[in-house]
Amino acid sequence: MSSDSPGGKRSFSNWLKPKKSRQTLRKRGAASLTSASSTTLASVKTGYRPSYEKEDVPPLPIAPLQAHREKYQGTNSRLDTQLGENRDYTNILHALSLQEQFDPDDVRTVQKDNRPPGEASIASLSPELWFSITDCLDPTTTVCLALSSKTLYRRLGHHPFTKIARPENFGYKLDFLILLDRCLPHHLLCFPCGKYHRRSQEGQEKLQPAQVLNPVFRCPNERNTLRPQPRHRIAHGRNIPFAFVQLATRAQRFSLRYGISAESLGRRWRSEEWAMSSRYYIADGRLLMRVTSQRFVSPALKISAKRLLLYSREDYWPFFSACAHWRDGDLMDVCKCALDHVPVPRNTAGLQGVEGRLKDAIRGRNNDARAIPSQCGRCQPMRRCPFCPTEYLVEIKITEDRRNPHSVDFRHAIVVTRWSDLGDGTSPFTSIEWAACNGETEEYDSFKSLGRRAISGIFESAFTHDTIPGRRIISMNPDNKRGGEKRNDWY
Repeated sequence: MSSDSPGGKRSFSNWLKPKKSRQTLRKRGAASLTSASSTTLASVKTGYRPSYEKEDVPPLPIAPLQAHREKYQGTNSRLDTQLGENRDYTNILHALSLQEQFDPDDVRTVQKDNRPPGEASIASLSPELWFSITDCLDPTTTVCLALSSKTLYRRLGHHPFTKIARPENFGYKLDFLILLDRCLPHHLLCFPCGKYHRRSQEGQEKLQPAQVLNPVFRCPNERNTLRPQPRHRIAHGRNIPFAFVQLATRAQRFSLRYGISAESLGRRWRSEEWAMSSRYYIADGRLLMRVTSQRFVSPALKISAKRLLLYSREDYWPFFSACAHWRDGDLMDVCKCALDHVPVPRNTAGLQGVEGRLKDAIRGRNNDARAIPSQCGRCQPMRRCPFCPTEYLVEIKITEDRRNPHSVDFRHAIVVTRWSDLGDGTSPFTSIEWAACNGETEEYDSFKSLGRRAISGIFESAFTHDTIPGRRIISMNPDNKRGGEKRNDWY
């Protein structure tokens, strides 16, 4: 009987032979392994591939909605959601090139003047003639003329600077200092003092509540109530100083080191159960502001309860954001009308609930106290103040009440949104939008200045193309009322 037979006796040499399974694994390893001593476990693992990996796995099926989106994604990528037309990327590239910010360190901004020097021609004229010329000019132009060359400075002397420093020429002095705004990135013009002050929180300026003293520069009149800094009231306990309007517009006009970005001015706060949020945007060199005010309301409020909900007992101003002309118009009547549209829950005591459900079944309607309310033709349209660039939108919405984290509750809330144009930030005296929002001028007509374009549309279109307010705009003061607190019907 041979040693290879199952019943035969195996020799000692057969026990030292490698198994056939080891030879199979060695063949599947790397081809460079020629000896059994160089075969390791790592080489076996890297060379071995299961049989199911060699098979081609079919791709997963695509959902019908996803397939529809992929089919039309390439076709509609250039389609404008508002106009339905293809976008022209050429105009977009040209617009981006025109919106480049000014960099004073860029050599391209330095213009070379190849004209021959004119000092000899200026010196040939007598000082009396130059004084006669300056008598026909305003003080701002006279100082600019004196600083245009050394020859003119010697001819005119200190007379232009003495004239512009007089108290009656304080407005001309501010006009001249505004021209130096580009040359002083680390300073800010103080309008009560008529001087440039060094910024104390350069690049870190933040809006604070009204009761917090937050100077952006060191001014000797920062605590002087007789010469206050110009500011605008945003809402109850909040305002925006004109210095922050300067910083935001300077950063857009020149570069970021001249001020702060408009996005950094946005804030969220709460005041007397009102939730507020503000956001800012610069369009055509002017600072636009949006303030959203929201508060949960109860149905069937009496007239006294509406007044307590809307007005502050400290100064009898609305809790929400409003301009200086809120008394001269229908703004508060619109808010009170919107509160009347909050659905009133039905009394279900006894058989009244069965009777109500039977009437709803006969009339084919569903009476739900938590339904989204519909507003009437009086409180639904947007309102525009005719005396300042301000627009309002009053809504009744369903909002989640997150005060109790252990339950999910949705309640009705009144939402008042205000859009305003705060001007270009050059001066509170020359910016007619700033003066109109503060009620300091009567020469502004918003319908003539804005035309058919809405401030809300300009603001919202900068962030999204799908949620622009689609409501008609009517006047907040159709009867052209005047007088403010002198009238007895504003409360």
